[in-house]
Amino acid sequence: QVQLVESGGGWVQAGGSLRLSCAASGRTFRRYAMGWFRQAPGKEREFVAAISYRGGNRNYADSVKGRFAISRDNAKNTVYLQMNSLKPEDTAVYYCAGKDADYDIPYLYVANYDYWGQGTQVTVSS
Repeated sequence: QVQLVESGGGWVQAGGSLRLSCAASGRTFRRYAMGWFRQAPGKEREFVAAISYRGGNRNYADSVKGRFAISRDNAKNTVYLQMNSLKPEDTAVYYCAGKDADYDIPYLYVANYDYWGQGTQVTVSS
């Protein structure tokens, strides 16, 4: 059973930065495509960023392009989300997701993913 544990959430003022981390159990992390999603109150879970299992391919939601960066360290079984220039509309619970990947591509949809973390709250005040 794969476990994903997020950390790094918190409260920040608009314009600030946070870095989220997601630590994965399991010896086959290097074969997992990874993604970050978020869910605000009353809204559906939405795609934020994704990275292929080799790390060479990334994809971002239009709303975060140029502000957020996803990366991974396969030696540490960890994926990161660096969030800069945060806005109040970025406030949400952020979830890490993993997928046993056959192809070295980023996956963009909730239904693509096999494993989910418990989520970490990010609050951006104006």
